[in-house]
This record gives sequence, structure tokens and C-alpha cells, in this order.
Amino acid sequence: DHIVVPIFMASEGAEGQEQSGDEQVNRASALWTRPKADISPTEYAEFYRNITHDFDDPLLTIHNRMEGTLEYTLLLFVPTEAPFDLWQRERHHGVKLYVRRVFILEDTQRLLPSYLRFVRGIIDSNDLPLNVSREILQQHRIIDQMRTSAVKKLLGALGDLAKNDATKYQTFWDTFGRAFKEGLAEDPTNQDVLIPLLRFTSTIGDGPAENVALDDYVARMPTGQQHIYYLIAENFAAANESPLLEIFRQRGVEVLLLTDPIDAIIESSLTNYAGKPFQSVARGNVDLAGIETPATTEDQPEPQPAAGEEVLTRLKTALGDAVKAVRASTRLTTSPACLVNDERDLDPAFVRLLKANGQMVPSVRPILEINLSHPVVRRIADETDATRFDDWAQLLYDQSVLSRGDQLEHPARFVTRLNALLAPSE
Repeated sequence: DHIVVPIFMASEGAEGQEQSGDEQVNRASALWTRPKADISPTEYAEFYRNITHDFDDPLLTIHNRMEGTLEYTLLLFVPTEAPFDLWQRERHHGVKLYVRRVFILEDTQRLLPSYLRFVRGIIDSNDLPLNVSREILQQHRIIDQMRTSAVKKLLGALGDLAKNDATKYQTFWDTFGRAFKEGLAEDPTNQDVLIPLLRFTSTIGDGPAENVALDDYVARMPTGQQHIYYLIAENFAAANESPLLEIFRQRGVEVLLLTDPIDAIIESSLTNYAGKPFQSVARGNVDLAGIETPATTEDQPEPQPAAGEEVLTRLKTALGDAVKAVRASTRLTTSPACLVNDERDLDPAFVRLLKANGQMVPSVRPILEINLSHPVVRRIADETDATRFDDWAQLLYDQSVLSRGDQLEHPARFVTRLNALLAPSE
């Protein structure tokens, strides 16, 4: 129930002539047992390629010898390119376990958590027995302590990389960021370390690249902003074009765009950062009144008179139980309507993810927000024909469903209703 095979030994060149006249042509010693100062980057790279069969040099090398109650050595590598099996269910973990330089096990998932499955290297313990079995490893406290230490060293090295070499860290994030995010759900004890290492797409960026750190976001927050705003969407185009962002763009307030499928799962772990709570722009009310931004009142359109509460009441009556409420919007500037969820309800993106995976989702009635100054809304407010008003109400609702990335339950009815409203009145 255990495996003991000879280990890979680092071969070194000739050491010169001994006083006796004999020539030492090889010194059989495990690379990780030597002091770091005696190992060159080339030797690290050669060792990495030997144990991984990778053609590239590693992006990051972590070599530490731990002494004290327990003695063990970590020699870990972060690859430059993603392993081919990174997203396979039956993937192999790349950290090998040695005991006193004797190879014991490969691909043991006990040595590193799943979100660090791309890491390659070895962990060599002086305290485990040579005849340790897989069953013993599942419960052994020494394994737990080595795992904790390895995660701490890896996250610390990544933090240093992010601080000292932003370009190199961005390479890491572009390659492994999606897997790394899983740590928020998988490793709650290290959330405070993980969150600063996350990178996001933002409304101030030029495209879908995830290159915004939370420290940068907080540093750019204008005076009076109390929340870190974010929007979860199916893809970058859906997020970037969402009507939910209209007031934020007008006021110059940055919003993080979360467009990976994993983002809907880790949302619950994003509670606050640097004393600023996270707030989804797709849930609850939006109040930017206290935020000082370069946008002036002259830049903002004057609200147009509308029927106000009367049209909201009529729309709620027309839509019935399809919506929880109909209210005036504080987040729309150019669109007539949008759908949002109540503060206590699930995020729409998370609901879509659950449905896509075939899970039962409790019914969540959205809130329809209306831009009372929009010409379409003013046109609806003047509609006296009850049937046509009901069609207009349903049309606003269907448009809002589409704009937030959901599918219509009856697309043919939407087309028929739209055509009827577009046709000239008789």
C-alpha cells in the first residue's frame, strides 16, 4: 500500500582534483537539500523541466527549508503556461511527496488545495515514516502542517510578485486566475490574503482584460463613495453594455465587471475590502448623491415631467405577479426600464448558473425600475387604450429581461406585441 523508489538526483559537474589525486566526477545529492545560495537559476530551471517535462522555464520558484518542531523542505514551481489537464475532472496534482529524499507518492491532493493544482514541485519531510501509506496520509497531522505552510509560502510569494513585478504577476493571472479564484470558496481561512491578489475587469478599462486590483480601485474612489460596486454578467459585452451602469458612467464611478462563471459562486465571499463593503449594481437601490465626481449638474440631463406615481401604479397592475414592484429608477439615464433584484434575493447571474446546471431555483420576482424622464415612458403614460397600455407594459418588461441576459419565456408573443405597437394606429 505504499511505493518507495529511487529519487531523482541532481547531477553536478566535476569538482576538480582531490589531494589524493582522485577526480570527483559526480556528487549525488538532491537539489532541494542544497543551500539556495549554491543553486543557480539555470539549475532550478533544469530540475523543473526534468520533473515536469515542460519546455519553458518556471514563472516562479519557491524554495524553503523549514526547521523547528517539524523539518521539511519545499521546492515549488509556478509554470509559465497552464498544464494541459488544468480543467480536467481527473486531473493530476503536480506536487510529489518525499520522505528523507526517498520518493513516496505522486499527485497526492493532500499536499495542496485544488485551486493551486497548477503548482509543480516536491515536499520532502524528515518526520514522516518511510513506510507511510496513502491511508495514513489522509489523516496525518504532519501532512496538514506541511500543506498549511506550503499554501502560506505560495501566497506570500505571489503577493511579493504582484507588488514587485506587476507585468509578471499579470502573466500569472491571465494563465491561472480563473482557477485561483476558486480559493475564495475552497480556502476561507486565507481569504484575507487571496482577495488582494484578485484581478478584475472594470468600466474604466479598454476591454475584457482582468487587470484591476482592489487596491487600485479603492485608491481611485472619489470622495463620498462608500461601496465597491460590481456587476456579474455572462460575458464582457453583456456587462459593459448593461443599462444598470448608466448612472455610474454618467457620474464617473468605477464598477467592477465579473464575467467568469466562477464569479457568481465566489460573490458571497466578497463582503468588504479596506473597510468598503461590496455592492452589486443589480440588486437593491442605488444612491450616488453623496459622491463627489467630476461630472457636474450641467452634464446631466434635466428630468422631464412625467405622470410619476400614476404610471408606476398602472404598470404594476398590468404586470401583476410577474414583478415584485415597479418603482422610479435612480440608475437609468438613457434606457426606459431595467430589472433588478431585491437586496436579499439571489443575484440574477447566480440564478442563471443554477438553472444551467439543472438545479431547482426558488422563484425570484424582480423589481421593474422605470426611467420616468424617458420619451417612451412619457408616451406610455399618455396611452388611454387599456389593451395597448398592457402591451406597452409587457414590452418594457420583456426588453428588460433581454437586456440583463435572460431568455424570454414566450419570444413569439414578444415579436407579435412589438409589431402591433409599431404598426400605425387606425
